[in-house]
Amino acid sequence: MESVGEEGIMNLMSARKLLKVNFKKSKDLGLSLQKAGPRLDEINQRLPCLEAAVRPIRAQRDALDAVGGNINKAVVPAAAVLKVFDAIHGLEKSLSDPQSDLSGYLKVLDNLQEALQFLSDNCGMAIEWLDDIVEYLQDNNVADERYTSSLKKALDYLKELQNEEKGRLDGGLLVAALDRLEGEFRCLLTDNSIPLPMASSPLKDEPAVISPSPLPVPVIKRLQEILGGLIANNRLENCKSIYVDVRSSIVRASLRALNLDYLEISVSEFNNVQNIEGYIANWSKHLEFAVKHLFEAEYKLCNDVFEKLGLDVWRGCFANIAAQAGMLAFLQFGKTVTESKKDPIKLLKLLDIFASLNRLRLDFNRLFGGAACAEIQNLTRDLIKRVIEGASEIFWELLLQVELQRQAPPPPDGGVPRLVSFITDYSNRLMGSNYKPILNQVLAIERSWKHEKFQESLLHDELLNLIRAIELNLETWSKVYNDQILSYVFLTNNHWHLYKHLKGTKIGALSGDQWLKGHQDYAEYFSALFLRESWAKLPSHLSREGLILFSGGRATARDLVKKRLKAFNEAFDEIYKKHSTWVLLDKELREKTCHLIIQAIVPVYRSYMQNYGPLVEQDSSASKYAKFTAQSLEKMLNSLYVPRPVRHGSFKVRQQSGKFSNCVEEQLSASPTPTIASA
Repeated sequence: MESVGEEGIMNLMSARKLLKVNFKKSKDLGLSLQKAGPRLDEINQRLPCLEAAVRPIRAQRDALDAVGGNINKAVVPAAAVLKVFDAIHGLEKSLSDPQSDLSGYLKVLDNLQEALQFLSDNCGMAIEWLDDIVEYLQDNNVADERYTSSLKKALDYLKELQNEEKGRLDGGLLVAALDRLEGEFRCLLTDNSIPLPMASSPLKDEPAVISPSPLPVPVIKRLQEILGGLIANNRLENCKSIYVDVRSSIVRASLRALNLDYLEISVSEFNNVQNIEGYIANWSKHLEFAVKHLFEAEYKLCNDVFEKLGLDVWRGCFANIAAQAGMLAFLQFGKTVTESKKDPIKLLKLLDIFASLNRLRLDFNRLFGGAACAEIQNLTRDLIKRVIEGASEIFWELLLQVELQRQAPPPPDGGVPRLVSFITDYSNRLMGSNYKPILNQVLAIERSWKHEKFQESLLHDELLNLIRAIELNLETWSKVYNDQILSYVFLTNNHWHLYKHLKGTKIGALSGDQWLKGHQDYAEYFSALFLRESWAKLPSHLSREGLILFSGGRATARDLVKKRLKAFNEAFDEIYKKHSTWVLLDKELREKTCHLIIQAIVPVYRSYMQNYGPLVEQDSSASKYAKFTAQSLEKMLNSLYVPRPVRHGSFKVRQQSGKFSNCVEEQLSASPTPTIASA
């Protein structure tokens, strides 16, 4: 038993020793493996390179023989492209300032364009050849797959660039050079363009002037050189935009000095403006100045600068300049006038507008006749149509307006109604040399649109009808007065007015001498009636009956004188008070009438007071009866019938749907002319 136990212990010790030896060997082996790991990684990394190095050995012999030639075919054009690319960037240093050396700048720009054209033409070919050799290497396993894949990605990127703008080929050098050239184009225009001074504005009777080109010839040639360089690079639109921007700003600066704020007036503001005639007169002058001087000069300059590019180009530029500089605003103002309320004076203003446009008709046709100016043409045609239709409508409705005023009350002072004085003056203006030819032309055009004939006699007849309507109005108005004597004053005033204001005029000539003489006779007739029924009755109060030789005694004579002077004084005061509110508007008529009144009264009164005045002058109440002296009577009578400054009445007619209605309203207004108010 002891021997068996000893043997077991020995076996355990042997096993223990063996385990210790094996553990040590395992530990040494682990250390060895740990040290071998990095070497294995290094070998693993070197294997692809070794594989790529030995790939040609693995490739077929004919593929290896052909690869060198194929690579050379692809690399040679690629190298040429790179060489040109380097040359392009070398040109950047040669691009001088176009302001100091324009010809040198344009020459370098040409070289740059040629180089870019070479790149544009050959880049694609070089990329295709490189792409072919890569495919050859891939197909024949001549090169490593990762290497060829990287080449493939680079070539794909080059293809994307090739499809973009060629400006990318030079890194934006051409774009920058062209931008600088555009800047020089703008500077040349700006530095050599100045607004036309106001001293050059046209006088009323100044003949049409073809303005010289506003730019010196050397500057125009320099602009044309720049245009050539920019147009070759598809920058014509940029040039046109720059040109229009600069030149339209110059024209606007010239017009700004004219104070054209009134062109922006609205229809509602226009209806309330008092100095409308001044605005329209300025409009005519300013439009003529703009067309004959400013736009004429721009028209010629556009032709000079862009003449080599064709009619459409330079006329298109001019059309844009005219529109942006203010031509449309002039036409819009004319449209605003046509949209304003109907008014007899508006007829004259419409005729003024038509006359201005007609004077400029040839200029308009020449300057704005091209297709590029279609907007200006359309607005002008529309304005002319509105002017002709508006003027014709007002003219043919004047008679109706005069007839409608028959319902209005006459002046309370027996004077001349505003309508009468207005129509007589208005008719004479229409028959004058300033308006008659224009009105004839307007009415003839309006009739031609309706396929009707127009004769000048129609104008004459219509104006005579106005005067006849005025006569009927006077007859009607004279019957409105409750005081018959005031009616005589009214008729005297108005018949004299028609005679005096139409004598020697064209309307008077149309009416005839007999017609004029008839109104003169009527004025004298009603004046005589007026005197007979009023002042001529006063002397009868100064009767001498019962006073001859004081047949009834001195006391009786004194009482009679007092009684008769009192009656005279009361009658005189009554007539004077009433007549002091009446007027005789014409100075000649007034002085003549006052003289007749004085002759009818003062001599009789003077004689009466000389003979019988002493009877009452000694009386304590003498001042009650001897109120006047001959001189004071004469002074008082001479002060009668003088018109005082008053606010004139103006007739206003309501409108419905643009047409005149029969509703007439007499209103007091500070306006010096009749107006037709909108409902």
